[in-house]
Amino acid sequence: MTRNNLPGTHPSLSLSVSSEIGRLRRLLVHSPDSGLGKVVPSKAQDWLFEDIVHLDTIRRKEYDFYTKVLLYFLDPEKIKGRLAAIDDEKSNRRFYKPGDDQFFRSDKVVELQWLLADILTDHEIKLKLVASVCAIEACSYDTQKELQKLSPVLLAKTFISGTLNDEEMLFAPIPNFIFTRDIGIVINDHVLLNKPAKKARTREALLAKYIFFNHPLFSTYQQKIIELADTHHHFLLPREGDDKKVTLEGGDVMVVSKEHLLIGVSERTTQEAAHQAIKILFERNVVKKITILRIPKKRDYMHIDTLFTQVKRNVWIMLGIFSKKSIKREDEDSVERILEGSKKEDKLRIIQFRKKDISNPEYFDSLEDLLTDISRNDLGCTGKIRFIYSGNNEFPFDAREQWTDSCNLLALKEGVVLGYDRNDKTIEAFKSNGFEVIHAHDLIAGLEKGEIDPDSMEDTLILMPSAELSRARGGFHCMSMPLLRDELE
Repeated sequence: MTRNNLPGTHPSLSLSVSSEIGRLRRLLVHSPDSGLGKVVPSKAQDWLFEDIVHLDTIRRKEYDFYTKVLLYFLDPEKIKGRLAAIDDEKSNRRFYKPGDDQFFRSDKVVELQWLLADILTDHEIKLKLVASVCAIEACSYDTQKELQKLSPVLLAKTFISGTLNDEEMLFAPIPNFIFTRDIGIVINDHVLLNKPAKKARTREALLAKYIFFNHPLFSTYQQKIIELADTHHHFLLPREGDDKKVTLEGGDVMVVSKEHLLIGVSERTTQEAAHQAIKILFERNVVKKITILRIPKKRDYMHIDTLFTQVKRNVWIMLGIFSKKSIKREDEDSVERILEGSKKEDKLRIIQFRKKDISNPEYFDSLEDLLTDISRNDLGCTGKIRFIYSGNNEFPFDAREQWTDSCNLLALKEGVVLGYDRNDKTIEAFKSNGFEVIHAHDLIAGLEKGEIDPDSMEDTLILMPSAELSRARGGFHCMSMPLLRDELE
C-alpha cells in the first residue's frame, strides 16, 4: 500500500503561514492522552512537567473547551447544533477520542494521533516505526514482535501513551505531545521540523517526522520539508560544547510576516541551530529577514513565546522585565546599575540578518524596539504601537503570571486571542487596553445559540479554564501548530 492510497484520508491540504495573527484556518493539535495520567512526581521534571496533572479534569473541564472553540471557529459543521449530544454523559467523550469511530476527525482541527494511525496502515511504515521506537526505548525483541501485531489505531495510541490497553506500560509516555507547536513550524509554504533539546521528546520528533514525510495530507510538500543536520562529529563534543549541538523547538520560531522570521536562542534552541536555519532558509528563499533573539537560558523563559506573542498588528503582549524601562534600569541608582550590568547571562540580545546583506546585521536595544519595528516596517502600522504587559507590569504578578503563560496566547484571528483565566492582572491589562473579555463557557453557549458570530468578533480575550493545563507549563500558543492562516491584507 502506498502512502497516497491510505484509507480514510483527505487529499493533500494547503499549507501557508505568513503571520502570527492572520485568520487561523487549519492547525495540528493533540488531545491529552492517558500518558499524562501516568506522570509520577519523581519523573515529572525529567519529562519536562513541573507537576502531575489530574487527567479527567484536564480533559473534560479544560482541553475539551479548547477543542470546542477551535471547531466553532475553524470547522463549525462538525459541532454546531450537536453540543448537547456531544457532551451527554452517556457519550463518554467519544467525540473527543482520536481512536474512536465517533471522533470528530476534522481536516481543519487536525489530530496528530489519527494521522499517525493512518500512516501505520502501511505495513512497511509500521515495521520501520516499531523498530525505531523499540530501539529508542530499548524494548525487548518479544515486545517488538507484539507491537507489530497491533492494529494501527491501537499502535498509534501505544506509541504516544506508552501504555498497551490502558494497563500495561511498555515505555515512558510522551506527555509533551500536546504542545504541537514544538514539533515543527510552517514558514510560508515550507515546514521546518524540530530537533528537541531534551531526551524526553525524542519519540515526539520521530513520530512527527514520519507523519510529515508519509501522510498524504502533506504529499505535495515533501520537497519543502526542512530538517536541520547535526554538526560534524557533534557526538564528540564535550558538555561545554552544547552550543555547537543542533537543537531547535517550534516555540522559539515565529513567522511575523511573509518575509520576516524570528528565532530564539534559548534553553531549548542552540546558536548552531539558529545559524543553520538562517543559512538554509535564505538559500531556499523562504524569507528575506531573520531576527535572532538570544534570551536567558532559564526554565522560567524556556522559549521566546513564553516572553511575548502578537495580538494585533499594533498590539503585543510581553513580559515587562524585557521592556525599555527595565533594560535601562531607570529605578536604580548609579552604583546598583553598574553592579547589575555585569550580569551578562540575564541580558536579551537581538540581532537581525537580511539576505541581501547578511554580513551587516542590525541590532535592537530592546524587545519593544524590535516589535515596534515589525509593526511599522513589516506590517505597515502608522498609529501607536501598544504593549500589554504580563501581570499588568506589577511585581510580583508579572513573574507569577508569566510562569502560567500570560504571554503565550494563540490568535484565532487578528485581535481575538486565547489565554488562561487564572492570570487576573493580565486580564485587567487587556481590559484597560479596550479588549472585551469572555469566558470560554459563555462563548461556546453563545456560539451554539447563534448569538455570537466568530467572523464579527473583534478585540477579544477568550479565557480558557486552566487549573490543570497550566501545570504543564504551556499555553495555547504552545498547544497549536498552525498549518494555514489567511494572509494579512
